[in-house]
Amino acid sequence: MKAFLDIMRTNTRRLIALTLVAGLATVFPMGAQQTPPPKPPAEQPKPPAEQPPVTFKVEINYVEIDAIVTDSQGNFVRTLTKDDFIVSEQGKPQRVSIASLVDIPVEKFDPPLFKTKPIESDVRSNKKEFDGRVFVLVLDDQFTGFSRSARVKAAASQFIERYMGANDVAAIVQTSGAKSTSQEFTGSRQRLLRAVNNFMGQKERSATLDRIDEYYRTLGTGATGRPRDPNDAYRAYRARTTYSVLQNLANYMGGMRGRRKAVVLFSEGVDYDVSDPFANSYATDVLQFSQDAIAAATRANVVFYAIDPRGLAGFEDAAEIGSLPNDPSLNLGVGSLQRELQIQQDSLRMLAGETGGFAALNSNDFSKSFARIIQDNSSYYVLGYYSDDSKRDGRFRNLTVKVKQPGLEVRARKGYTAPRGRPPAGTATPPGIAASVAMREALDSPVPVTGLSISAFAAPMMGARPNASVLVVAELGGQALKFKEVDGKSLKPPQDGVLFANDIELAIVAMNEEGKIKDGAKDTAQLKLRAETYANVQKNGIRLTRRLELPPGTYQLKIGAREGNGGAIGSVTYDLDVPDFSKADLSMGGLLLTSASSSRIPTANPDRDFKEILPGSPTAVREFPSGDELALAVDVYDNKVATPHRVEIRTTVTADDGNVVFTSTDERKSEELKGANGTYGHVATIPLKGVAPGRYVLRVEAQSLLSKNASASREVEFTVR
Repeated sequence: MKAFLDIMRTNTRRLIALTLVAGLATVFPMGAQQTPPPKPPAEQPKPPAEQPPVTFKVEINYVEIDAIVTDSQGNFVRTLTKDDFIVSEQGKPQRVSIASLVDIPVEKFDPPLFKTKPIESDVRSNKKEFDGRVFVLVLDDQFTGFSRSARVKAAASQFIERYMGANDVAAIVQTSGAKSTSQEFTGSRQRLLRAVNNFMGQKERSATLDRIDEYYRTLGTGATGRPRDPNDAYRAYRARTTYSVLQNLANYMGGMRGRRKAVVLFSEGVDYDVSDPFANSYATDVLQFSQDAIAAATRANVVFYAIDPRGLAGFEDAAEIGSLPNDPSLNLGVGSLQRELQIQQDSLRMLAGETGGFAALNSNDFSKSFARIIQDNSSYYVLGYYSDDSKRDGRFRNLTVKVKQPGLEVRARKGYTAPRGRPPAGTATPPGIAASVAMREALDSPVPVTGLSISAFAAPMMGARPNASVLVVAELGGQALKFKEVDGKSLKPPQDGVLFANDIELAIVAMNEEGKIKDGAKDTAQLKLRAETYANVQKNGIRLTRRLELPPGTYQLKIGAREGNGGAIGSVTYDLDVPDFSKADLSMGGLLLTSASSSRIPTANPDRDFKEILPGSPTAVREFPSGDELALAVDVYDNKVATPHRVEIRTTVTADDGNVVFTSTDERKSEELKGANGTYGHVATIPLKGVAPGRYVLRVEAQSLLSKNASASREVEFTVR
């Protein structure tokens, strides 16, 4: 299991940026005989931005294979070791260095009994080692018809809502590079579904229809033979872009070792005919791009699954065919449309089949296909070996995987394509905060790094407009911290007795939907603790706080921490929505909680704004002992004070069965704000004495008594033990 969790961390750029294709400013290769016909200004595509090549710190001859072993009844076999496997490359046996069993449970989402949907936690933690699946969902807007966009949304949403587990993470990429339908790796179904809902297909019109129009346009000009596709160059451009996105994804995911890596492609298939280079000028080039994408996937051990959202639909393009040319030899009718469908589906079969996946075609029910994808990525063996052949010749190398025990069936990919040319030089570290290399690698990891435990939350509040002020709280576990004893007299200024010293590095990066860093910081807490405080930190950990200034928008925070003496490091990813507090009639900042028990965690740098409001620093703790006392603080922003009114702020605590165990009401007057937009600072104390152990939902709701439409609320789930 350790090998499964040993994700190789790289200093690459972010996932969605990586899907943009390096070098596509020159859209077509040298030697091409024609240039793309210009599109109308409104339709002219913007070439993807140039990106640096992606490299990884991995020996070039290391090969990794996923193997699924089943018995005669089709049951997965979990009892094998590396000595049970026989791996051959080009018919030559290889020495298996590692054979790690990966057996991932599918964790179900568990909403409170009185709710139909789970409440997404306001805290992210790496205390539990990541044991989920990692998917990239590719929504192919370039080869999906506009009228069939809803089918892609429905299929992708079904996969996210019904088949992904609570322990899985996914990212969403669009082949055109559009940001509105992109989402970095996250476990938030809400964010994934929001990205999917923005999808819109923009597939080009059928080549058959364009050829028919071209036939009638040139009729009477003396032109003979089958009319050419006037959109040939642009269609090839889109094909190349799509394959390049898949290639770059495979290269990026190649840095994740010890796991099966799956790309689920929702697409109608590339509609460029690579089998006829005489009729299609760029057939050779498009074919090479498709082969490069497959080669990158086989090298990186990435599996492509293809889902054709059209299902059993008929030829919708046939409705556009008017009168046909009199010459049947031109093949410009329904038969040509059937040929286009075959070309598109063949492209999906090729991508999936050559990488060890499968293509789901001609079906309106994807449930079996989705269940198979989950099964393929849940139970398998990861086999690793160092190939005897380290040549970078770009050739395909056959692989066979067998087991010594008779009666067992092995499913594994059939080979991989060796790299070609010189090894690429290492990339420069990405721009951002001046953190250590180890910290950068941890922040780039798509899954949490668990060496140093972190629990973190972020609460947006109104700041200096147009920015919001975001309080980030990170609580670090004390067990992994290795302090050194120092003589206090050697310090400046001198201190009495022996002190325990350590430096804690905290790094935070806030990136918007376009992958741009909008704020970030690196802090170093130089700890020199007396014996009693040292013992407290070892038992309860330590708390660090930071303020970020962010404009309204959607962000992903990368939060990493590293201790100086032993080098323990950890990271978490936090999804954050920053509202525009000035727009709604009523809006609410983030909920801040503390308690008597959480106050035992020392805070290295307390936030001064809450010193007089809360009895202790805001905490990321969401599990409290029975008999504890909670304190909360939240800001409610009132933007409609022209007419005097009242705002009721109600705080409730509801048990898992729907029974309300605590309620309080605070009525505020708009006159308090003296005619200007302003803030009601709301605080409440919640005693847990007599509250039974279990799960609870804390809800704070503000409601204007002048208008039912003016309301705001936040919910936090917590546990009493």
